Amino acid sequence: MASDASSSEDPIVKALQEYTTCDVSDALVKLKIPNGGFLPGITLWSPQRQEGPTKIVGPAYTVQYAPKDDERPKWPSHYIDSIPTGAVVFVTCNPSTSNALYGGLMSTRAKASGAVGSVIDGRFRDVQEQRDLGYPVFARDVGTTPPGSLFKVVAVNAPVSVSNDGQDVTINPGDYLIGDANGVVVLPKGLAEQALPLMAKQVEADSQMAVEIQKGMTFTEASKRFR
Repeated sequence: MASDASSSEDPIVKALQEYTTCDVSDALVKLKIPNGGFLPGITLWSPQRQEGPTKIVGPAYTVQYAPKDDERPKWPSHYIDSIPTGAVVFVTCNPSTSNALYGGLMSTRAKASGAVGSVIDGRFRDVQEQRDLGYPVFARDVGTTPPGSLFKVVAVNAPVSVSNDGQDVTINPGDYLIGDANGVVVLPKGLAEQALPLMAKQVEADSQMAVEIQKGMTFTEASKRFR
């Protein structure tokens, strides 16, 4: 059964609703996080393809696939039945595969459990079914073949890694995943309280810059004045 604890009660989730993924990355760059926590190549596919106001914010619920000959045993239950309310489902596979890691029934169950969206570090399938559900899915690409013939789930709610320009980005269970039309960013849970004030300051500065630039001020001048 899914947990009754909703991330909507988490003040960090509530605060992050006010910011874009770009705002989060700007803050993480200031905190010396490589690539600002950006997860490259993962884009919005549902309920629309790279358009609309879709945004997800929530703690990560991680799922790790591996080849069937991996020494780790297959996870004893289906991960989709233990998603906490308010979570963002994050599914990855090492090594990467052309098989789809995730499908429409997974989103049906995730939505019923109160998940806010799913992020697939790989391919997913049943695109129209996902869109008919109105359920947010971010992924690298689409596919048709299920993973079961070649891959198995070996870990759930354990740290996973995603490659980013030769550097590994680690996603720990409970780290905040933020997704919108710009992409997906991971905000380490331990940095959230430091990052939020930086976001607020940056957004205020950018808003002031935009007003003055529209009045005719140069970008260079506005940057000097407000940043």
